[in-house]
Formats: sequence, structure tokens, C-alpha cells
Amino acid sequence: MSQTPFRHDQADRTGVLLVNLGTPDAPDRASVRRYLKEFLWDPRVVEVPRPIWWFVLNMVILNTRPGRSAKAYQKVWTEQGSPLLTISRAQEEALRKALQDRHGDDLSVALAMRYGTPSIRHGLEQLRDAGARRLLVLPLYPQYSATTTASIFDEVTQVLRGWRWLPETRFINHYHDDPAYIEALAASVREWRQQHGEADKLLMSFHGIPQEYFDKGDPYHCECHKTGRLLAEALELDASRWTLSFQSRLGPKQWLQPYTDKTLHKLASDGTRSVQVICPGFSTDCLETLEEIAMENRDEFLQASGERYEYIPCLNDQASHITMLCDLVDRHTCGWTANQEDPQAVLERARKLGANS
Repeated sequence: MSQTPFRHDQADRTGVLLVNLGTPDAPDRASVRRYLKEFLWDPRVVEVPRPIWWFVLNMVILNTRPGRSAKAYQKVWTEQGSPLLTISRAQEEALRKALQDRHGDDLSVALAMRYGTPSIRHGLEQLRDAGARRLLVLPLYPQYSATTTASIFDEVTQVLRGWRWLPETRFINHYHDDPAYIEALAASVREWRQQHGEADKLLMSFHGIPQEYFDKGDPYHCECHKTGRLLAEALELDASRWTLSFQSRLGPKQWLQPYTDKTLHKLASDGTRSVQVICPGFSTDCLETLEEIAMENRDEFLQASGERYEYIPCLNDQASHITMLCDLVDRHTCGWTANQEDPQAVLERARKLGANS
């Protein structure tokens, strides 16, 4: 059973585990295959009986998709590596600094990926080694879905099952309608338009999930629409100036509609000359935003007679985003206070009772 030697002179701290989706280690076929195998085997992501899905995944998908996906990753890979990991690390560092400015050394922050590295196990052990006796898990998914947020919960609890001394734990499910989150999104649109001008239409593109997951009770669809409505209200857009769609579908099943690529094609065909696209369900720019939205869907719109297409980046490590996350942490750790007793005094008492450390 996993454990770290207990020390009486170690002050109690609060640990914040910042979790994003994950990324391959490199934009090559082997790395992408390894990543996809972990991602697509998650029963939260693909709700198909395991024997059937094992055959489809291993005999079909993992023999065809990694090569295509590797080429897509190569389009967005940077000298620093994966954009998602690079930006997530910048978010981690900025959040750590912001929390230290507010709380000193009472809080520790660690970054983890649901799939790939750094793993959730690594992040939890990093916080444990820093003396965190209270744990706040912050998934970087504004809208809740069983395919994302619940999957992180599964992995966190799976790791903690092997610990002897569990931290007191809290979990942030979503922040899709948080006023500061909505305002940060609205500010990013306003800033973009100040520099580039307005477009005929603002398209809000969210990652899709299979329709059957929504039919079974997943609230993701509703939370995306609430985010969209609140963002449109913050920007004072009437119904004719914006629309909402879902991207990144996989396989033959019906996913949440309308689909982003088909929406863009229809907008261009119906006479919309310019469109600006934002992805409010992504906290960090990644393959799905930088390649699918900023490249593939741009081509879709322009080839269908559109004239101007612009992608508005994710909030990433913008100051307003970090402040919002910092406020979110403060709100969810309310009532948690670090042990203010002098650790040396605790150690001396323990030694009088026969303890060695």
C-alpha cells in the first residue's frame, strides 16, 4: 500500500491538482498509438461492452488512426512540444504564483493529465510529498461530462484506493456558468474584435459527445448551451449574430448536433461572408482547436464560399483566466485552514511520547 513516511514536524498544506485531458509524448505514430490506446479504452469515453470494443480498438482503430492523428499533431507541434502540455504547464505556474501571492506556502499546485504524462498518480504523489493533507481536484473542463470530469474522478479515486492515509478531498465538477469565466470569454472576444474587427457571425464550437450519452442523462449538452447563452448575453449579441455547434465526432454513431463542419458549410452557403470561432469548452489550445478548428474547418468555410474566417484562441494562461481559476480554488477551499501550530512544537511533544520523527 502506497505511503510516505509520516513526519510530525511537517505542516499541513492544501494541494490543488490541476487536471487536463492529455497528449502524446511526441507527434509520431508509436506515441500517438500509445496515447489513443489509453484514452479510447476508458469506459467513460466509449460505453461499449469491453470484449467487443477490445476487438474494434485493437484490430481496427489502433491499426489505422494513429498514423493519421500523428500527421495532425505534427501540424501543431512546437519546439517546446505539445501545445496542450506547454500551455497547461504555463497555467500551472501562473496559478501557483497567484495562489502563493494570496496564501503564501499554504497551498501547493501540481499538474496532471488524465491520459499520458504527467499522470494523475504522479500529480497526487507530488502533492502528498509536499505535505498536502487536503486535496482539491480541479479538472480544466468548464462543462461537466461523464466522459471527462467523471473520468478524472475515477482515476483520482483509483489511485487513492492504494493510499494508507487519505487526504480530505474536494472535487470541482464544473464552472460553465461562473460569472468570471463568462466575462473572461467575453473579454477575449472583445479584445480580438478590437484588433481584427467584427464578423457576420460568432460560432461557439464545443467538443461533442455521443447523442446516446445525453439521452442517458449526461448534462453536458445543457451546460454547453448555458455557457453559449451567457456569453452571447455578455457580448450583447442577438440571435442572428451567433450560433452554437459541436465538433470532433468519432465513429458512425450520432453525436450532439449541429456539427461544426456542417454548420460552417451551411453558413457559407447561406451567404455568411465572415465568421469568428471560439471554443468555450476548451481551457487550453490543443489539437482539436489548433488543427481541427483553426485549420480544417477554416478550409471548409472558405471552400464553401466564405470570405473571412478567424479562430479566437482559448483563454490559456491569460491573466483573467488565471484569476478566475484562483477565485474558484478559493471558493472551493473555503473553510479549510492549515494547521497553524508550530511544527517543531508538535515534533517535541511526539518525541516525548516516543516518536522518532
